[in-house]
Amino acid sequence: MEETDGRIEVLGFKPQQEIIYNKLLPYTDQLDDESNKFLAEVKGNLSRAVQLRELRPGVFHWTTRLSTYIRLYGRKFSKEDHLHFINLYFELITIPNLELRLIEKFAKTLIILLKKRNLLSREDLVLPWKPLYQLTERCLYSPYEPLGLEWFPQTLESDLKSLVRVSRVYFSVESTQEMLHEFRPLLCPFDETMSKGIGYLELFLPTLLPPEHHDQGFKLWLDELLGIWDSTHNSPIWEGSIVGLFARVSYDNIGYIDWTPYVTKIFSRFMRGFNLPVGSKKLQIGRMGRGYDIGLASVWIVSMLGHGSPVQENLDKFFTAIESYFHPSNFGRYSFKIQRILFKLPSTFVRRLHRERYKKPSWQHPVPDEYKLTDQDITAFVESIKTCTFLSMFSKMGHMDAAAALQNLALMRPELIIPQILEKTYIALDTLTEPHQLIATVSCVVAVARTLLKGGKWLPEGPTHLLPLLNAVLPGIDPNDFTKCMVTFQAISTFTAMVPLVDCSMAPLHRDDITEQERDICSATAGFEDFLLQFMDRCFTLIEASVIEHTNAQDRSQTKVNQQENMVDVGLSSTFSTMLSQCSPQLFEAAVNRLYSYISTRVFETKVSGKMIANMCRGASKVNPTFTLKKFVPLCSDKILSTLTEHEEVQLEEELDDVILFNLQILGELVRSSSEAVLVYKDTLFKVLHSTLHLTCKTGYELSCTLLKYLLRSLTMLYPKEYCSIAGGFDKPLTEYLPMRDWAKPGDIHNLGMSWQTPTENSITVAKELLDTFLQPELTRLREFSQGAELNREKLLQTLNVVYNCIIGAGSVLPRWNKPYVTDISESQVAQGKTSLELGTHSEFGCKLFADLKEEIATVVHDLLHHMLATGEDDTKALVSIANINNSLLWYRGAIKQEFDSRWKSFTVVKRAMANKLHGKKQHLRALLIDRVYLQHEQRILEMRQMPYTALDRQILKDLFIMSTSRYSEVRKKGQAVLFWSMEHLTNSKRDIMPMMIGNLKQDEQISHQQFKGALYLLQGYGLGTLACITDWSLLKQCWTALVQAGHSEKPSIMKVIDCIAQKINKLFDTPSIKNEVSDGCIEKATVLYQSSHPSAVEVAPSSEEMAEAVSKLNMKNEDNLRTYNSLVVALVEMVDQGDLRWKFSQMAISFLTLLLRHDSPLPVPAIRLFVNNLAHETLVIRKLAIAAVAAIFKQSKREHKKIIIDPYNHAGCQPPTQIIPGTRPDNLWLHYDSKTAPKTKDEWEKCVFVEKTHWGYYVWPKSMKVYAPNEEQPKLDRTREELSEGEQLVYDFFTNESQVSKLIGFLSLEERKGKDKFDSKRFILFKGLFRNYGDMFVPTLKPHLERLASDTQESSQRCLAEIVAALIRGSKHWPFEKVSSMWELLTPMLRTVLNQLSVETVTDWGTSIATACESRDPRKLDWLFEVLLDKPIKESGSFLDASALYVLQGGLMQQEWRVPGLLHRLLNYLDPFLTHSYKNVRDRIGSLLTTIFLYDYTMPNGTLTTSPHRKEFVDRILPKLEVLQNPETWATSRGTGGNGASDATDAVGSDPLAEERQTAIRLCKTVMKWLTGSLGRMVSAASVEMFQFLPLVVPLESFECDEELRQEAEVTLAYLAQTSLHPDVVLHVLQAVQQISQGNSWRAKCSMMAYLQVMVYNNLFVVSSQAQAAEIIHDVVLDLLKDDRLEVREMAGVTLSGLLHCGFFTMHPKFQGHFEKLCKTKLPKKLRVVSANNFTEDFSLAVVQRHAGILGLSACVQAYPYDVPEWMPQVLMDLTDHLHDPQPIEMTVRKVLSDFRRTHHDNWHEHKQQFTDDQLVVLTDLLVSPCYYA
Repeated sequence: MEETDGRIEVLGFKPQQEIIYNKLLPYTDQLDDESNKFLAEVKGNLSRAVQLRELRPGVFHWTTRLSTYIRLYGRKFSKEDHLHFINLYFELITIPNLELRLIEKFAKTLIILLKKRNLLSREDLVLPWKPLYQLTERCLYSPYEPLGLEWFPQTLESDLKSLVRVSRVYFSVESTQEMLHEFRPLLCPFDETMSKGIGYLELFLPTLLPPEHHDQGFKLWLDELLGIWDSTHNSPIWEGSIVGLFARVSYDNIGYIDWTPYVTKIFSRFMRGFNLPVGSKKLQIGRMGRGYDIGLASVWIVSMLGHGSPVQENLDKFFTAIESYFHPSNFGRYSFKIQRILFKLPSTFVRRLHRERYKKPSWQHPVPDEYKLTDQDITAFVESIKTCTFLSMFSKMGHMDAAAALQNLALMRPELIIPQILEKTYIALDTLTEPHQLIATVSCVVAVARTLLKGGKWLPEGPTHLLPLLNAVLPGIDPNDFTKCMVTFQAISTFTAMVPLVDCSMAPLHRDDITEQERDICSATAGFEDFLLQFMDRCFTLIEASVIEHTNAQDRSQTKVNQQENMVDVGLSSTFSTMLSQCSPQLFEAAVNRLYSYISTRVFETKVSGKMIANMCRGASKVNPTFTLKKFVPLCSDKILSTLTEHEEVQLEEELDDVILFNLQILGELVRSSSEAVLVYKDTLFKVLHSTLHLTCKTGYELSCTLLKYLLRSLTMLYPKEYCSIAGGFDKPLTEYLPMRDWAKPGDIHNLGMSWQTPTENSITVAKELLDTFLQPELTRLREFSQGAELNREKLLQTLNVVYNCIIGAGSVLPRWNKPYVTDISESQVAQGKTSLELGTHSEFGCKLFADLKEEIATVVHDLLHHMLATGEDDTKALVSIANINNSLLWYRGAIKQEFDSRWKSFTVVKRAMANKLHGKKQHLRALLIDRVYLQHEQRILEMRQMPYTALDRQILKDLFIMSTSRYSEVRKKGQAVLFWSMEHLTNSKRDIMPMMIGNLKQDEQISHQQFKGALYLLQGYGLGTLACITDWSLLKQCWTALVQAGHSEKPSIMKVIDCIAQKINKLFDTPSIKNEVSDGCIEKATVLYQSSHPSAVEVAPSSEEMAEAVSKLNMKNEDNLRTYNSLVVALVEMVDQGDLRWKFSQMAISFLTLLLRHDSPLPVPAIRLFVNNLAHETLVIRKLAIAAVAAIFKQSKREHKKIIIDPYNHAGCQPPTQIIPGTRPDNLWLHYDSKTAPKTKDEWEKCVFVEKTHWGYYVWPKSMKVYAPNEEQPKLDRTREELSEGEQLVYDFFTNESQVSKLIGFLSLEERKGKDKFDSKRFILFKGLFRNYGDMFVPTLKPHLERLASDTQESSQRCLAEIVAALIRGSKHWPFEKVSSMWELLTPMLRTVLNQLSVETVTDWGTSIATACESRDPRKLDWLFEVLLDKPIKESGSFLDASALYVLQGGLMQQEWRVPGLLHRLLNYLDPFLTHSYKNVRDRIGSLLTTIFLYDYTMPNGTLTTSPHRKEFVDRILPKLEVLQNPETWATSRGTGGNGASDATDAVGSDPLAEERQTAIRLCKTVMKWLTGSLGRMVSAASVEMFQFLPLVVPLESFECDEELRQEAEVTLAYLAQTSLHPDVVLHVLQAVQQISQGNSWRAKCSMMAYLQVMVYNNLFVVSSQAQAAEIIHDVVLDLLKDDRLEVREMAGVTLSGLLHCGFFTMHPKFQGHFEKLCKTKLPKKLRVVSANNFTEDFSLAVVQRHAGILGLSACVQAYPYDVPEWMPQVLMDLTDHLHDPQPIEMTVRKVLSDFRRTHHDNWHEHKQQFTDDQLVVLTDLLVSPCYYA
């Protein structure tokens, strides 16, 4: 509280949330003033920009600055300002028709402001949901985007959804009910709007209301939506959304919802989503959904745990059932998903535990105490998941998920997890032949390292494993195994980062407060030194193995370091550096001495091994620079200077001896330490630099420049001095401080004890001396060269190298030039000001010393560049260096963006890996916290990159532009890269440079080919972006017109770049706004923000005159935008019309024109003329563009049709229901189609109220039900040419021109891609728009063409006709009855003709056509169509035509869904006689049609029975006809059953009436099975009881070998029936059918039924096992069939029993085992002496069966545990061995189970054999190990 009061006093307000790391920066005392100034600037300029209605660039720019402020300081503003910002941006984003790019920008800002929900409670903020819904609807379901009238930014959808997610917390209490009224009408389960409705509910519904408002929150909808979810069992596409909603509401309201009734169903569906292969056949069926999202399901499951719920019990069952799928030997498509469970479930559990126990309380309601997780809950959860997690450690998918899971589990229950990991790790470390085991186990140990070293109450022995583990992993540093080497480095660095490497072995002699456990650890720490030195020896071996051998100098210069060598280098150096930072002074000195002795006698090449050694030296110098530099600087400098002194000619050698290079490289890394230590050797280093900076050898002077760079950085940069795990170091006596008690201790962010290396006046003075000594002579040399002096290229490059390294060495203290801003290109009325940031390096002293140095260098380089361009442009290396120097002058201030991004990414990865997610509160390791503070400092440096544009910047950018258009590709590439970056970060610079680029695209003798090519590359942009999509209309016009006219070079390289630019434009262009508006609400909110104090805005508020002027300026800008847009369109059209463009550029211009189509501004008439005329263009690409464009133009010119509000209840003549009743109701019966009551006259038509949307009325009616007004109130259709607009007249002229129409239809009826053409939606939309806008005006012109196409059987002609017919039907939506009637007079005979001549190629197109025609149309309007389609579709004229007609009919019916029950009844009655059709394709289509017919036999919760056909009535009618097929084994040998051909008609039946009846029944059965499989795959509801009445019939047919088609159909049907989701009420009915089969006579049926039973139980495990009666029936059936007379049945029963045991459906208890042992002891009667030894008595056979049943039962028990040895298993195996000499088939069964046991338990036998006694092992070994041949 005192701290908060102090902050209020300093800042003037209570900050919402500060970035805590700012408080640890060395200049933190200056940040409060800086942030207040920055915030005041943002508030003032942002509000001023809004008040002056300047969205671009004003609001856009200051929104970016606000994001920068939050990135630098956090939410360091008052709650009042926080709310003002949110309210302002909420108003901005909901401006009607706001530019899409601005929506994206404001959405991102709002997400940042709303993200931290604990800062603002619901009392502080209430947001309206409706504006966000309207915005989301506009962007996600835009009617314009599919037509190309609007182009959206790529991330807009995800940003909007994220915005809604962070906003919904603040929706009002009443909003839930409002949303339900809005979205419920969309909930029709047969319609695609169901996905939209559920998606909106999931996205918008608030679930975090306080408990007192729950009755206005989730209680309004939870039971309703759970009912919907429960009633749909076929993974509909929207199930993922509804599960996401349930997961969220469960997590937000733990303890307030009772999920118990749904738990078994949740787990059943969750498990079915993995689609796991089960049983011996593993036949997988197709499913609609992809299963649940693992993350959402994990949240749902974890939220339901606790308070005695059955969830944990079901979770145990779940992991038992899927355990074997985690075994490394099992791998499939399911593996990725089940691996993710192991990561998601524990992490979600830890998140909940953190929330309940450790999270800081906030305004959000807490979990009630009685519902919080208990210690027993935690233990049960860990126990349930750990077995699967340990199995997955060695998965083929990798060990990362398992490691993450083990980390989380160890946080909660270390005593259950860590000992097992250690055991596996020690075994793996002892095994040399399985490196994958070593890598996996060591990675998992690393994941739990922090918990292991922490020890504590539950794992006191944890720290004792440190030294054994470290020593055991050392051999992993293996030069021959890269992966193992990297994992070893990771392990060592992770452990040592948390452990002070201090020898505490003497502590027990000096202290009496040490426990026995600590005493053991202290004695073990004596081994640290040995370990450290052994580690170094291993590293030296690795380094020696990495040396690059050179065969000659040429090889040497071309040597490149590969990625693996680079990663090993990083791994080694970071590990060594971490270890040294944790060492006590004594250990550190021992390590450095060892390094010294190694280096002093060796020399390495500098590419790989030398670099590794140098990096080790750098690590040492950073930890203790004084000691390290004292050892190494004299050594290295003496070797360098002595060699150079003894051999003066060395200076001139192009290839130097490795002695100089190696020592120079080490010296360069050594100086990367504190300035105090380095300055001791100032004179020596100066000498070295004097001697080496101008070496002739390139490698030599580059290494010397590196030394200069790092020397300057050590003198001028600000950075942390140390990264120890404990502040204060480890040099205290053991009596005062015992380091081993700080193992794995987190850093205290509030008391981090950071020490910083900061530039001092002395160090800055020396830096100045360095620059004067080494930089100024080079600048003088460059000036002289620019004025004509001689300087060879090598020396020039050397000079530029020195300059470059000086800049990036001293860049952090070099101030930026203070030049006037460029103001002639900015149109902003708002200042683009910049608050300078304090960086701790720009002291007044330093700024004076280096005041104009950057400007001086820039001037020299500018002169040099122009001199070189005039005299030696071919010196590409020097020009590239100049580009680098310009880049560093502009942007280097002590940090490089790429390096920062890489370090930030590494920090994030390490933080995530090492974080204590359970306790939270930033309990990271101290080194990690220090790294984060330094990253914060670097981020501040890099935020300085958003700079105002000065005159000197303009000069440099123009130089870069010249280089970007150089004739040499290397120079171009480098110049372009720097220029791109600069234009991104210098305000308004694009507007300055782009005209220069565009100017270079002109055809001009003054513009060289290279300049032209360079300009194109600049426009192409880098990465995914392009400058050619700039949002400024004037620049866009210049750019696009220049591109279209850039066809004066035909070089392939040029064409390639232009193609790439065009592709990027087409992909990335998003519609810029023409008309911008700023609402009065925005002005009001901006004024409130401006008037807020603390801090107060410093900018002057705009006066009323300024605001009035701003309105006129905005209007002028909007008018100017419109003029520019129209002129751009006209200019492009004129270029195309002139005919001077090459075809490629003509196409480009037309594609640009299609991008410029807009819904808010009509296209200029010349463009309409161009597109309309190009409809019949000979070029396919242009024709396609024209078709799409004209379709969009029709949408533009679509006239608004009047709608009226009706009361559906009044129309139906009934009262509204008192509750929601989905389905058929009295109030929606009037929507149903009935051919008898369909409107047949004009009066009936006009009285009829048509409802086009199929979903309306099914669930509920919309609150405001709108329908189209009568025809007389609609826009006039019969217009003359004079009544049309100018653009419409062009369309009229085209479509009344017979030759043009003929040409168009001719092109449209051509084949484009043989065999790949299909119904074209673009053409359909074109003609639909034509008929909608112009009525039947053009039908007379088109009629002869349509009739000709109808009579032409060619595929392309039929496709063209299908497209036009569908368009005509859909386009007649608003036609009066007379026109519709005449239309059908034209179409009816045409459709009849078409249906009689369908072909393989055209049937799909006509199916699509009819489906498209019927989509979103009231069926009463389509009476004519349905009559044609239902007019004897099966004509017996050929199976293909019959099947095709049914297919086309089905397409139309599917679109009408629930509104045509009469048609469905009529169709069902019609199909009844054809169910036994002779031809397979007709039967298959009838089966599919039956699926459609019965699809609507579905009742939603509280719903009514449908009036559509019911499955039960159909099944009751069909089943008696199939009775003749019972017991197929008795009739399978009869003559021909119909083969595999298309027709089942056969002459083999003869006159046998029974055989003929059977033939008919077989065909009926095939049709029914097709219906069953189709229904089970597509229907909404769960499989109904009546479907399983076919089970006893289908099961025997699976093994029916006389008819392969019948057998295959039966097999697939059984797979569907087995894998379908069962409703709890159906389970007993299914099992009755199973019992019926098990009591039958067919052994084949019993075998099939056993296979079915296993799959069915597994797929419905939780539902079936929750019913005791069902479990008992299955138990009895399986055990009874174990004693069946038939061997095959017994064996199949054994397999099923094993599977049921394996998945946990049956549990292995003593009674179960005893039953089988009793059967095994069945006495066998002695053999009777009869004629043959094989003839046994009946008693003997029965006894063998009984005993065999027992053996099979025990075998099933053994085989149910293929990867484990439960305690009962050894005795069972011994019991089985007693029967090895029993009669067959007992002996065979025993041998097989023993063989399988050996195979499955072989890999982990070293663990499994611990369960056996010595005697048992001897017996098993004798049986399982093959006898030696030589024994």
